[in-house]
Amino acid sequence: MLEGAYRLDLLVESQIVVETKTVERVLPVHRAQLLTCSKLADCRLGLLINF
Repeated sequence: MLEGAYRLDLLVESQIVVETKTVERVLPVHRAQLLTCSKLADCRLGLLINF
């Protein structure tokens, strides 16, 4: 991963990236962030959770 550029909210069993948000509406940029982090962490599964 790039040092300091991206930070995962949660990585489960080195297989699932979990990104949490507290926004009114999930935007395409949030999905893109999840995909980028998933690729950098070499994970095929990601969850985007909005509270």
